[in-house]
Amino acid sequence: MNRLLLAAYPKSYRSRQGKELLACLAEAYPGRSWPPPREVAALVRAGVQARARATADDTTRPWWLDGIHLAALALAALALVPYLQDVWHWALHIDPGQHAIAFHFSGWYPWAGGPTRIRLLPYGLLPLGGLIALLRGRAWIALPAAASMIWAGATTHGRTLFGDEGKAGLSYYGLGAPITARDLALSGTLCAACAVLALCRPSRLRRRSYRWLAPVVLAMFVAGGLHIISVSPTFQRGLFVLEVAALLGAWVATAATGDHRWLIPVAAVAIVRTQAIVIQPDAFMQSFPDLVVLLLLIAPLPALAITAQRRQGQALPE
Repeated sequence: MNRLLLAAYPKSYRSRQGKELLACLAEAYPGRSWPPPREVAALVRAGVQARARATADDTTRPWWLDGIHLAALALAALALVPYLQDVWHWALHIDPGQHAIAFHFSGWYPWAGGPTRIRLLPYGLLPLGGLIALLRGRAWIALPAAASMIWAGATTHGRTLFGDEGKAGLSYYGLGAPITARDLALSGTLCAACAVLALCRPSRLRRRSYRWLAPVVLAMFVAGGLHIISVSPTFQRGLFVLEVAALLGAWVATAATGDHRWLIPVAAVAIVRTQAIVIQPDAFMQSFPDLVVLLLLIAPLPALAITAQRRQGQALPE
């Protein structure tokens, strides 16, 4: 099990010091397949820092381009999350019946039972296609997917293709307010980021392994198998935990390198979600005061900027 901890470190570190690290763990904790929780947290933190330094030291692309790429990945994942169950059911020809997300009918695929109102594709295929293309550095493929998200939300001509979910289906992006496909802030920002990436040389974009899709497939399996929809408390709590972990990772990376690239995806997500709260502040999670929610969204931005400035100030004397 200790080998799983090595996944937090970059490949170059694993090849140089991986065996030494495993030997140290085996010596420090004999007979245990997993170190204590405090040691696990420290190793993961060190791995994130090592990955961040390796990324910041890579001069093949400017930091702002990498930041926009990360922002596009975050927005595509954000748009996909509420439709994990939907895409999984469509891919496996499963009729969720009354578990369909925010639909007023059950037979919503050609092979499903119930009322005959039919759509051909789930809306979630658009952000999923964009996410896969962005992972592989293919912004020119992600751009039409993001543009199609705008089309599906802004027009009424796609109901047969994507169904009502592309118009009024509830989606939940963490704290604050629901965001539907009709709210074009998310899809518009994603499309703008993809356009910037597509105008740059595609060879300059970082290409990530398909293994990064493993958590997405696992999330689809859990959401589809257990019928966990985006408005359920389990879904909301799980997404909140993921968001907190992502913010902590951005803070650790910024503190380790003093690089501003991780500020861009945090800002993009915060702007999209803050916009939803400002437009409809009482639509969801009314037990949370609006001011607290806005602070939770906005506070990480100056914190990351200050952290980067301090790290750069410490690096200059060195």
